[in-house]
Amino acid sequence: MASLNIGKKKIVEYLKNKYPKGTKALDIGACDGKWWKLLGDHFDMDAIEVFEPNVEKHKLKEKYKTIFIENVTDFVDNHKDIHYDVIIMGDVLEHLSVEDAQKVVTSLYNCCDEFVIAVPYKSKQRAIYGNKYEIHLQPDLTDEIFHQRYPGFERFYFGRVFGFFGMGYAYYIKDRKTAK
Repeated sequence: MASLNIGKKKIVEYLKNKYPKGTKALDIGACDGKWWKLLGDHFDMDAIEVFEPNVEKHKLKEKYKTIFIENVTDFVDNHKDIHYDVIIMGDVLEHLSVEDAQKVVTSLYNCCDEFVIAVPYKSKQRAIYGNKYEIHLQPDLTDEIFHQRYPGFERFYFGRVFGFFGMGYAYYIKDRKTAK
């Protein structure tokens, strides 16, 4: 399912101002190619998409330089020598178990200079469109829980989702130059 638009304008502006054109980026969980639509004119982008029907339906091979059709948990095992300037994991973390997500975040951080993660807070979700990967395995995420499970990230943006009591949406960044 496509990610929420909350805060995307701010993160896009931040990334385009920080990095020169042609910077190498990886979009994890491409779905409909939203990050390519927002950043493809500026970044040289690859993508990971676990749900193969999305690749054809959204013509992802026409957008991204390389599409890895695999689970991100397999990607980190199969592509240890790969490097990106920026990795964007938009609305993916909550779909992984805590154990898998911690492994993925640690492994991917070793493959990039800056890591951007977007997550919804307190968000339950079942399979959508026959896609079992849409199930939220971390429906309890809050800012406090995120920082406990994924230390070293700074919250870049937070916004409330209107119509959903207590639900929010946040972007986190971990940059090698400023990481603690």
